[in-house]
Amino acid sequence: MLTFLVTLLTFTVSLLLSIIGMLIVWKVRGAHPDMRIAYRSIALPVAMFGGALAFFFSLYTEIRHYRQSKALTAIARIS
Repeated sequence: MLTFLVTLLTFTVSLLLSIIGMLIVWKVRGAHPDMRIAYRSIALPVAMFGGALAFFFSLYTEIRHYRQSKALTAIARIS
């Protein structure tokens, strides 16, 4: 669930920033921007990268929590 939310948030923020950047470039150059570039070339790859990072961070956290609870159970069993 956390991975999905982080991916969605990353996509939204990167899309907003890429649209703003494309509008600035449009004002400077005077040419009409192709907004498909904001979706396909910028926001989607950034969101996939952010989702992958969130997935691996969640996986790392869950493995660490599992090992810690396993160690604490073993300590409690000994005492």
